[in-house]
Amino acid sequence: MGMELDVAQPLLLAPGEGETTTDRPERTLRILCELEQLIVTWFRYEPGEKGPDPHIHRQHTDAFYVLEGEVDFGLGPEITRITGGPETFAGAPPNVVHTFKNSSDATAIFLNIHAPSMGFGDVLRGGDHEHFDQFDPPEGGGRPFEEAIVQPAGAGEPIEHENTFHRIQAELPELSVIEMTFRPDFEGVDPHTHADHVDAFYVLAGEVDFVVGDEVRRAGPGSFLAAPPGARHGFSNPGPADLRVLNFHAPDARFVGRLRS
Repeated sequence: MGMELDVAQPLLLAPGEGETTTDRPERTLRILCELEQLIVTWFRYEPGEKGPDPHIHRQHTDAFYVLEGEVDFGLGPEITRITGGPETFAGAPPNVVHTFKNSSDATAIFLNIHAPSMGFGDVLRGGDHEHFDQFDPPEGGGRPFEEAIVQPAGAGEPIEHENTFHRIQAELPELSVIEMTFRPDFEGVDPHTHADHVDAFYVLAGEVDFVVGDEVRRAGPGSFLAAPPGARHGFSNPGPADLRVLNFHAPDARFVGRLRS
């Protein structure tokens, strides 16, 4: 059964919540949000677990953010190997060959993001693989490795304003991803809506007061909020520590450009 999401309200999940589609000793797959514009999933891979063989998506971006452990990414025509530890972001825009696995001797936990979602949730449920936007590498290997996105921990274009510090992880038409830090004296973002895109947050560190409809709800690390178009939401840092979140906008809808100004 698919996730029930009221598109008039933001979805707020506590750590461990969501739709678990697979839960075996070697892996857990959990859907955090599933909307037309964006699906965010939480994966646990034990040592030796592998994702799909090298492949491409023609019409959407596939991206990853490592939360714990290490993920071994293979990217580009030559399947260039990149080992990503915590806070590594990797992205495969359309027609970039990619694959991933846990080659380490420890558990790997990471987020997997598809924008647009293209029915990926049904694939995780064991359903419609045949019509999903996934294909073998094209003759010639697809787009060059340089067009993949790899941001090690601490990397990304920095943007600093009073009481905030951000690093852009990805800026694509279909998806922007930003590591955001809000200091304790940050006044917050007033409740608002977006008419043209999804706004979502995964809490990395600290605490946040999310506005969900007419309520204020406090959330800690591992919590997740998704605001569909038209859903009223806002947030603030109650302190006393810095608040760090991974923020997704799908599509980008010029959000990163406004963030720079």
